[in-house]
Amino acid sequence: MKKYSAEFFGTFWLVLGGCGSAVLSAAFPHLGIGFLGVALAFGLTLLTMAFAIGHISGCHLNPAVSVGLWAGGRLPTRDLLPYIIAQVLGGILAAGVLYLIASGKAGFDIAAGFAANGYGEHSPGGYGLLSAFITEVVMTMVFIFVILGATDKRAPQGFAPIAIGLCLTLIHLISIPVTNTSVNPARSTAVAVFVGDWAISQLWLFWVAPIIGGMLGAMVYRFIESETKQ
Repeated sequence: MKKYSAEFFGTFWLVLGGCGSAVLSAAFPHLGIGFLGVALAFGLTLLTMAFAIGHISGCHLNPAVSVGLWAGGRLPTRDLLPYIIAQVLGGILAAGVLYLIASGKAGFDIAAGFAANGYGEHSPGGYGLLSAFITEVVMTMVFIFVILGATDKRAPQGFAPIAIGLCLTLIHLISIPVTNTSVNPARSTAVAVFVGDWAISQLWLFWVAPIIGGMLGAMVYRFIESETKQ
């Protein structure tokens, strides 16, 4: 239960920190942090939690990461579903806290997005389904590849959280205009539950694409790893 509790709390912090920066700070009049600030917020939440709970649960905070690490031989099958459940529940609690905070401002309208992920008319840049799908698959694939490489026993020890946090930052810098960046089904589900409507109807993409990407990333890393061992 300690591992699952760590995943619950870690995902709570990821969603509150990352989505909170998007909802509360990204477009704040005259002092908005913009895409760069939101990207850094997501990277920093992951980096800080990786140092805090990495030694307890591995700090996945993301069903696609758990699936990728399972496919990469780094997570026992018995832990996969409990990890995913803990991550989704932690994310939903964070979205609830964020909703309570954000709704305290006059004129707040959750239909404006609430940091939800989307494609088509709900993509920040108006990108269609195919663009969104490719983006989420490729970004998650690279993310899992970096995670597996940075946490390999042969990699420099102690620096994995930095590499992984910066990777998530870069992913957001690339893909916020396309999908508002998911690469994390728990993060997408958390805010979609409160937005409802279109966010729920498009949520399938932000489960399917990241999980495919996570498994591809594990396959690519295991292939390269096997080549280096020969």
